[in-house]
This record gives sequence, structure tokens and C-alpha cells, in this order.
Amino acid sequence: MSGPEFQRYGGNTICVEMQCGPYRLLFDAGSGIREAGAAMLAEGVTDIDLFFSHCHYDHIVGLPYFMPLYNTTMAVTMWSGHMAGKMTTEEMIRQFMRPPWFPVEPDICCARLSARDFRAGDVLTPRPGIRIRTSNLVHPGGAIGYRVEWAGKTVCVVTDTEHTPGILDPAVIELIRDADLFLYDCTYVDSEMERYRGYGHSTWQQAVRLARAADAKRIAFIHHLPARTDDELDAIEAAAKREFPEAFNGRDRQVIDL
Repeated sequence: MSGPEFQRYGGNTICVEMQCGPYRLLFDAGSGIREAGAAMLAEGVTDIDLFFSHCHYDHIVGLPYFMPLYNTTMAVTMWSGHMAGKMTTEEMIRQFMRPPWFPVEPDICCARLSARDFRAGDVLTPRPGIRIRTSNLVHPGGAIGYRVEWAGKTVCVVTDTEHTPGILDPAVIELIRDADLFLYDCTYVDSEMERYRGYGHSTWQQAVRLARAADAKRIAFIHHLPARTDDELDAIEAAAKREFPEAFNGRDRQVIDL
């Protein structure tokens, strides 16, 4: 989103960067990946792992504008598991990065590209010392949640997923158990869930319930409803902090040091 009502939290779709020592991990390729790529090139990063939760437009729209793809010094490994058995990671990328949706195909990319496929439940070890647990989420067409463990710290990315009122998804509970931080899909609020049943998203109230059940330490609310203004998000954050003091809204370019 753009406009005066959307300044404090930003308007990009999802792209989360994690730095684990010398290693760089990215989760999803929303419009925010353009800025992430520019920053990495400026810093001299040469090796990147990109993990997709799924391939709906808002999570992939930035990939063709990820400048490391067009740099001969870069190596980019792309991972996906939500289409396991139906479409490979390479096939997925070739489907949406080609005419008539984009003027060129991935063959134009100069970086050293590789694609890795996995299935939900697999444990990934993309780099020395990094362990990533994966799980299916409840979303139309499928989605993957990630639990990243490195140097005694745990961060989870759980988007996009829909909960059933009154039920805590046991797969999500196990994914975020004792996490130092988990990022959670908070598109709606509880009072909106019935209206949007089947859209595949959740609420900040459910995030708090999950955190309590799983003994997670901090929650970052992400995947905000696009129409939600800064003032409305401020009100959500204030309400959430009364329930769970270590909850907060995720923001563009926010840096969290664990």
C-alpha cells in the first residue's frame, strides 16, 4: 500500500531476511525483496538462500526485481515445498517469470542459480550450523511454515495460515515451541474471521493464544490486511501488548537482534 495512512509500517509485501553469522537467508520474495537485494549487493554478500512459503502473487511479486539474480558474483539457492509432488521449485519460477507476465525468462539471470525441493516435515540444513524445521500450514494451495535454529536461537516464520476458532493448530504449536521470536500471519482480527472464512489467514488474538500454549517468547505480527491503516495497526499493537507484552507489529526495514 501507499499513501499518507500507510507510512509508519510500510507498504511492501513480505520478505524476511535472517542473518546467521556469515549466512543470509530470505523468506519469501514479496516486493520487499527488491530493497533486500540492493542492500546485499552494497554489502558484498555473494551467497543467498531464498525460501518460499508459497507462490501467491504477494509472496513472489518482487522476485524479478531482485538484482542479485542478474549479478555474476552471486549464488542464489531457492527452496520450496508447498507444491511437493505437483511442481518443482524450478518449474514454479519459470511459470511466473516469463511472458506475458514478465518480459524475460529466468535464462537471462547471470547469477549461479539452483533450486531445491523438499516436503513438509523435512528438516533442512542449508548451511553449517543452521537447522530449519518445516511444516504444512492451512492455506488454499498449501503453504510452508519454517523454524530456523542457529547458535542457540530460534526464529519461526508462520504465514499464511488459517485457524479454526477454538482450536490451536498442533503443527504450529510444535513449530514455535520455546521460540525466541515467531512471525505470525495477523491479517484479520477475531471479529472478522467468519466473514473471511476460507481465505487462509489468521489473527493477532490467535497468535497470542499460540504463544502462550507454546511458551514462545516474542511475537511479531506480519501480513497485515492491506487496508489496515497505521492508526488501526497502532490500536492492534496496543491491545495485543495488554494481552502479551512481548507482541509487536512488524515494520518495513525493522531490525531485530537476538
